[in-house]
Amino acid sequence: MLTSDFSPCVVIPCYNHGAMMASVLARLASYNLPVIIVDDGSDALTQQQLANLRAEKVTVLRLLQNQGKGAAVIHGLRAAAAQGFTHVLQLDADGQHQVEDSPAMLAEARRYPHCLISGRPLYDDSIPKARLYGRYITHFWVWIETLSFSIKDSMCGFRVYPLAPTLALCSQRPIGQRMDFDTEIMVRLYWQGTASRFLRTRVTYPETGVSHFDALHDNLRISWMHTRLFLACCRAYHACWRCAANRRTGLASRSGVARRVCA
Repeated sequence: MLTSDFSPCVVIPCYNHGAMMASVLARLASYNLPVIIVDDGSDALTQQQLANLRAEKVTVLRLLQNQGKGAAVIHGLRAAAAQGFTHVLQLDADGQHQVEDSPAMLAEARRYPHCLISGRPLYDDSIPKARLYGRYITHFWVWIETLSFSIKDSMCGFRVYPLAPTLALCSQRPIGQRMDFDTEIMVRLYWQGTASRFLRTRVTYPETGVSHFDALHDNLRISWMHTRLFLACCRAYHACWRCAANRRTGLASRSGVARRVCA
């Protein structure tokens, strides 16, 4: 489905990644996209580095205290909507993502404007093994939570968000504010009827990169997120099967009820 109502910008959450940001912006420059950087309570050095990067199409928003990746992304999405954009290309500030795949991501979003477009990572040997194996566990739980294999990867932060359904969801209920954000928002968008589409993209962990993934606390957050999603899914399907028994509805109708209850 092609649409002329397509106005994208870039949102980059940043927490002490000032040293990498110039490189990320340089790789984005040829695409002539407005960029919103959300400084998530970074240190003084990063604040200065970001101040030096201000340009005509680069806006820097600052959160006074670190609130987490999810909170920074949502702040950026709301700022983008307030400026009249319809879609946001979100990528991380640490240089992991293949910025050169941005045109393909945006072309897919233009073709499918009501879908969430996400990268499906192709990793090299730089990925930490613990992160790689942890993704397989999340894949399994997402398949359970959605009763579908349609979500190919729920943890890649290289995405194009359709702003209208995404911000509607964020207004309806709290979404994970830290490293649990990427997976939770994709699953809940799926529940409310926003499908995801995936494009292969290379992901590299730079040797000089700064990772803020906390192996203990973030894995605990992700585990709690999956617990919440699984329990919500169970409640929804219990409700829809009860409805089916009472009203003798069909499978398609039951799925619709489940999505509404979960959302």
